[in-house]
Amino acid sequence: MQELSLHILDIIQNSVRANATKIELTVTENPKSDQYLIVINDNGCGVDKETLELLCDPFYTTRTTRKVGMGISLFKHSAEQTGGTVDITSEKGKGTCLSASFSFNHIDRPAMGDIAGTMTLLIASYPQIHFIYNHHTPLSDFEFDTNEVKAELEGVPINNAKIIKFLKELINDNLEMIGANLK
Repeated sequence: MQELSLHILDIIQNSVRANATKIELTVTENPKSDQYLIVINDNGCGVDKETLELLCDPFYTTRTTRKVGMGISLFKHSAEQTGGTVDITSEKGKGTCLSASFSFNHIDRPAMGDIAGTMTLLIASYPQIHFIYNHHTPLSDFEFDTNEVKAELEGVPINNAKIIKFLKELINDNLEMIGANLK
């Protein structure tokens, strides 16, 4: 995958399949310390220690529709190409946390890509899930919380086409304002 937002989409879909009702994405950019960190935390079903050890194996998957699970292993490869790492912690019945670190300035770090499009696609597809997206840069921070948006909508579905279009613009505008490095 050429963009981090596509890796994020793939990993969050794993959280959805794990019956998560709350998924939090945090992106932290720190050019001075050469760090780009992506953390995805969910309250899904979690996995046991034995399964946790297999999650980065491309030939392991819990899906029955195919025999490979490339998402996490590709994400890990992208991080490692920049000198970074992927760490996964999980507890059965409590959820999973995936943390990927990249060298901010490394030439092989993929661009973030269309994270606003990724987030709004997830919100439109899974309106029942509580999504939280935090983005930190040296200039400022941005937090987006679907529960806060739903409270303001007063019954209008969050996956209404006009709402989704507005949310995508809102996220893009805020990321631009905080100086997010999307390229």
